[in-house]
Amino acid sequence: MGARLKSFALATIAVFAFVAIVFFHANSEKNNGRPESDALSSLPTSASQVAQVASSKNSAPTSSTSAIIKSKEAPLAKGTKNPTLEPQSNVPPQTLVTRLESPYTFGTRSFDEINVSTRAALVNILCMPRSGGTFRPTSGSGVLIDPRGVILTNAHVAQYVLLASDQRVNLSCIIRGKSPASPMWNAEVLYIPSIWVNDHAQDLNAERAKSTGEHDYALLHITSNVDDSPTASPVSFLPVESREKITFPGDSVLVAAYPAEFVGGAIATNNLYSVSSVTTIKQLLTFETGAVDLFSVGGVLEAQSGSSGGAVVNAWNYLVGIITTTSDGATTAERDLHVTTLDYINRDIKVQTGKSLGEFLSGDLAVTAAIFNTQEAPDLIDKFISKITPGNN
Repeated sequence: MGARLKSFALATIAVFAFVAIVFFHANSEKNNGRPESDALSSLPTSASQVAQVASSKNSAPTSSTSAIIKSKEAPLAKGTKNPTLEPQSNVPPQTLVTRLESPYTFGTRSFDEINVSTRAALVNILCMPRSGGTFRPTSGSGVLIDPRGVILTNAHVAQYVLLASDQRVNLSCIIRGKSPASPMWNAEVLYIPSIWVNDHAQDLNAERAKSTGEHDYALLHITSNVDDSPTASPVSFLPVESREKITFPGDSVLVAAYPAEFVGGAIATNNLYSVSSVTTIKQLLTFETGAVDLFSVGGVLEAQSGSSGGAVVNAWNYLVGIITTTSDGATTAERDLHVTTLDYINRDIKVQTGKSLGEFLSGDLAVTAAIFNTQEAPDLIDKFISKITPGNN
């Protein structure tokens, strides 16, 4: 009898959950005031609907060798492009990669524990017009990777923080944390690749911007609390895993972000919850190099606008990637979420700056930020402003 009642209760909960999803999706489609997509998003995220991470025992990695599939561009939900996959039979032998043996000297942690530390380091980046204007609000995600307040996110999220630093642009950005997201910090751009800005400045006006995710990363630096008082140090952060040959198909990972696609503008501004879920890596992807530049994690709840820059963490509690793009689909289950690896970011920032990620962050962050914002940022901002549609500032 008890088992029957339990089964009936679970079935009832499932029905109500489905009805709630349909109801919120229908209403959010009618809401023209919702924040503009940063690149990704899908299911409602009210307090009762936050995706809770499942309790599970971490199993050993399932594969030691895998093919890296070359990526190509294809239309992406909410306006970007993501890599499509070529048949594996077309992959040349040199794109096979073998897992790094025994990468850690300690065991895995429970995903319940990883969930707590990841959410503590997760941030929401909200940008809104100061007054009037036609710039639409944007909401994205990021993750703290340094106790001094360094946030790793996407360039297509950080571009708005960069623009907000210029008084010619009617835009203001705030860093929020916790769940629901609460205003916490002010931040400045520490680094954004100029090569990405050169290729994508014109996308500010595009209804369906396009990108593979290449060079799509940026660093922000917290400068003060929202009341302009000094920040407490250190802040919660996640250690990064930037070595090669770490992530493989079948590995369990935790994905966390602030998705905002299917909620109204008022909810995203005032009552936005973080979402986290456990999934497995599906495929390894490359831009051109034959190295693992991205991987896919399937149709998880975070395959939504607002999730860009969100955290992907392995079973040892290391940040192995950030959410970048998702394939098209009416629901998150029909999409495939793509993640840029920390390995790629580490390699690319060294190409662009001459320094690895660790080397770039090793000095005085205030000095590093000042150099970027006086020597590089003005030209990058001008590139953006020259592309902004008149009146959209």
